[in-house]
This record gives sequence, structure tokens and C-alpha cells, in this order.
Amino acid sequence: MSEPIAVGRRPLNLEDIEAVVFESRDVALDADAIGAIEESAAFVREMAESGNAVYGVTTGFGANRNEVIEPEDAETLQERLLVSHACGVGDPLPTSVVRAMLLLRINALAQGNSGIRVSTLKILVEMLNQGIHPVIPEMGSVGASGDLCPLAHMCLPLIGEGEVVVDGRRMSGREGLEAAGLEPVRLTYKEGLALLNGTQAMTALGLVVIVEFARLLDSVDAVGAMSLDAVAGRMEALDARIHALRDEKGQSESAAHLRAMLDGSELAGAVEGTIEGKVEYIQDSYCLRCMPQIHGASRNVASHVAQVLIGEANAVTDNPLVFTPTGDEPGGILSGGNFHGQPVAMALDYLTIAISEIGSVSERRCAKLTDKYFSEGLPPFLVNKPGLNSGMMIPQYVAAALASDNKTRAHPASVDSIPTSANMEDHVSMGMHAGLHALQVLRNTERIVAIEYLIAAQALDLREGFRPGVGTGQALKALRKEVEFLDRDRVMYEDINRATELIRAGVAARVLEEVI
Repeated sequence: MSEPIAVGRRPLNLEDIEAVVFESRDVALDADAIGAIEESAAFVREMAESGNAVYGVTTGFGANRNEVIEPEDAETLQERLLVSHACGVGDPLPTSVVRAMLLLRINALAQGNSGIRVSTLKILVEMLNQGIHPVIPEMGSVGASGDLCPLAHMCLPLIGEGEVVVDGRRMSGREGLEAAGLEPVRLTYKEGLALLNGTQAMTALGLVVIVEFARLLDSVDAVGAMSLDAVAGRMEALDARIHALRDEKGQSESAAHLRAMLDGSELAGAVEGTIEGKVEYIQDSYCLRCMPQIHGASRNVASHVAQVLIGEANAVTDNPLVFTPTGDEPGGILSGGNFHGQPVAMALDYLTIAISEIGSVSERRCAKLTDKYFSEGLPPFLVNKPGLNSGMMIPQYVAAALASDNKTRAHPASVDSIPTSANMEDHVSMGMHAGLHALQVLRNTERIVAIEYLIAAQALDLREGFRPGVGTGQALKALRKEVEFLDRDRVMYEDINRATELIRAGVAARVLEEVI
């Protein structure tokens, strides 16, 4: 069994996050972080009992910031904060996002600037390690002051409230804790505020999308190569010398992937007269010729956004922040705005656009392959007896519908704002909306690429007597293990669902990995 990933003293990287979120790797508080966490909690208690006004500790929240809280109500205040903010609606967030939220919140609180006790933080650690996953509705956050609503739902089980899912069973938060041998905690000074104030929901959404989009980017290179092979497209546009002149990392990477997939093909690059009915063009359409440029641009965006999200994953974003005395520097509890999700929201909007463009160009290749005026030598809609059979006509419709939905969702969420909390919180990021858009656009695009996978495979099978590329041939075989050749019309939503499962599982991406 792998050692737990230590949290609190070194920055998490994308590999750490992927291991915890998707592989259920355990985490543990770094031994060197525990002292700083305890010191911060003790300082908060000292300040709270000093009689000074401390926002969210001896005062109310938001527009109630000037309401003084009596000392005997200070602990009740923190628990009521969690209860009152758990107003989420809509479908529950996926388990992967919930696990990422737990990890990121633990990491932020373990920096020792939030005032939470080690004993309270360890309950979150145990929930993550034992698979006690809170039920978190997807809607309710405006992205400042942080993701209050989803984080409140995430932390309700700490006090025996809310709901969790354990081993696929939905139960109360108290039952979930009991199943893991844990007891609910009584929150104390600032702990409720520390638990629910931050950007961890939007950041978790973004990181889950980034990990899954990386797999899809490899898949779309593999599937796009199949399309180029199937139409016997030209190879000149993939020449490494062209891409070296632009010096774009993602572009050169995608071009290399396409060349590797098409190596050894008797179709791609075939001269006129070699393939019956196929006319040789000087240049292919952009959706084929410019694959490296289009796919590569999205690769570059994903790389940039990953850096932004990793930075945010290691940031402390609650409010107020606790600074214990060090040397000549006096301590303090300072109100600021690190909870504002604008950096994350803008990055997620950029990511959504990059994912949408992958779906857009993949749909165009679907259209090209099913168009008899472009795919010379292949039957209309890639089926025998066209007219009697509709073949791949309607799968392309579906891809078009999904691509159009993506364009709507790719409108930037971060350009919107709406005042909340009696106009105290008068500019918000809408970062959670940006994250939800990115996730839905990713799901749509996985389906578009899966439809292209079906269409390109059908076209390759119809090129009888010609050897495809070493990689495109392997990708074709991988699909045919799950989906048969379409010799006549049949119910096709099942084919699309199976192909989508293959794309999500990274089957085409693994073929690419093998050939490079």
C-alpha cells in the first residue's frame, strides 16, 4: 500500500491530486504542519476572549458584520453558520469533484492561517480517506465570498448534519460518521467560517476537468488521425518543419501524434488514382489540415489553466486570515478578499472555450466524412444501400447538436456579476458556474469525439484492401471489440454510449501512447 500523501507543508501537484481524487490515495497531515495549525487556533481563541471585535468570530457575517456576538454564543454562531449556508439545489456533484473539494479544503486549512483545530481538521481527513463523501448540490455558489454554499454542504457531516454517500449508499451525515467510527464535533471560534469560506468547489471542478481533458486531448488526436486516414488526406500539413517555424508546444505535440498514428498507412498521402473514386486535392479542409493548430491551441490553454488551478489549490482563500506573532512581527486576524474567485473563474472560462473548440472541429470532421461530395470513394453517409439506410446521417446531427450546446455554454460566466448580502458583496466571480460549464462542455465533447470515432471507424472499414496507419488500425480494432460495423441501420444510441465509454476510459488515448 502506498504511503499517504502529506498535506500542509509542501505544495500539492497535479499527480498528488489525481492520485487522491481518482485512485483513492490516503492523505495525512504533515507532522511539521500540526504545530502551526494548533498555534493559529490558540491565537484565535486568545483574540476572541480579549474583547476585541474580530469579524466572523465576535461579530456576524457579511452585512451583519457590525452585529456583536456575545461570548456565550460564539460557538453556536459557527455551527449556525454551516447550517444556514447549506442551501444548495440541483443534482449532486460527482464523487470526483467532492473528493477534490475535501482534499483542497484540507490543504488550505493545514497551512496554519485559518484558526481551525487539528482535531476538527482530522475529521475531514478521515472522511476523505474512508470514502465518506458528502452530498453537495451543484447550484448555490456565486463565487464570492468563496464557494460558501457547496462548502457548507461538504462540512455539515462534521456536526452530524447533512447527507453523505458511503459505498454507494446515501445516508445522514451522522450515520456516515458512525459507520467510520467517528463522532460529530462541536465547532469553536472561527471554525465554521474557516470551513466554508474559500474557492475549493470551483477549483475542484476545474482540476477534475483538467485531468479528464488531458485524456480527451490524446483521444481526439488519435480519432482525428483516423478521420484523415479514412478520407485519404494529405500528409504535408503534418511535416515537422512547418510546426517548428511556429514554435507552439501544443501544436508540435499534436502534429507528432498524428504522424505517429498514420505511420505506415496506404491511405493517408495516397496519390491520385491509387484509390478508386478518390480525387487528390492540393490541400485538405481546415478541420483536417489544421488539426495540429486547433488541437494544439487547446493543449496550450489546458497547460496554462492547470498552472492557475494548481496555484489556487495551494492557496489559503478563507477570510479573515490568521497571522500568529513571529519575531518582531505582531500577530493579527486580517480581513481581505482571497475568497474572491475571479482568477479561477476567468481561467475556467478560457478552459471551457478550449474544450468547446475540440468538439467544434471534431463535429466538422464528422460532417466531412458523411458528405458524399467530400469523401469520394465512400458511399453516402458511410452505409451500403443509402436511401434504404440512413447510416451515419443522424449521429452527425447529434454531434452538431452537442457542438451547438457547447457554444452557448462557452459564453464567459466571469463577465457576469450579481450583488448579494444586502449589496455588501457587490461583485462576485460566478466561478462555480464557470466550472459547471466546463464540466458539461467536457461531457458533450467526449460524446462528439465518440461519434467521430464511430464514423471514422466505419469509413476505414469501407476502405477495403488498404492498410491504415499503425495507430489508426489499432484504434479501429479497439472500437470493434465493443461496436460492430454498421452493415445496415440499427438502433445507434447504444453504439454512441459504448463509444463514449471507450473515449472516457482512454482507450484511444492509450493507443496513441503505445505508438509514440
